[in-house]
Amino acid sequence: MTRLEAQRTALVVIDLMERIVELPLAPRSGEEVVLASLGLAAAFREAGAPVVLVRVERPGVDEQPPGSELVEGLEREGDLVIVKRTVGAFHGTGLDGELRARGVDTLVVAGIATNMGVESTARAAADHGYELHFAEDAMTALSGAEHEAAVTLALPRFGTVAPAAELVKALWS
Repeated sequence: MTRLEAQRTALVVIDLMERIVELPLAPRSGEEVVLASLGLAAAFREAGAPVVLVRVERPGVDEQPPGSELVEGLEREGDLVIVKRTVGAFHGTGLDGELRARGVDTLVVAGIATNMGVESTARAAADHGYELHFAEDAMTALSGAEHEAAVTLALPRFGTVAPAAELVKALWS
């Protein structure tokens, strides 16, 4: 694993919202992903690296469903919160501009669902030229098979898939 420079690397956490975290997920529960993501976020904040929290809103409705906010305790002062209305976090959100303004060219991505929001965000990030890393144990999907396909077939084509602890170590090396 190459060294991750804190001033050029952001953590991007996808869709850790109550209504998504509470779904039946695999290979890990939403709670496990939240705990792993909290650890990653704490390490990134301590290193002075940006933390981006992404949540989804349904377009064209007057009111979002219950549980549409980020899980309690995830957001800290200074974090960038992005609201998306599509599967991925880049389209129509200003995320690329926000990252570029902070000098970021490398992303560590985590969240739910591995094969949907995470993978869609990864594809767009690759199109924008970002170096990508994926915290495998800070992601999950609606099924173990979907998660496994994403982390073994799709995501390695865009970047490095590694345990969260290895990515944190690379941030501090």
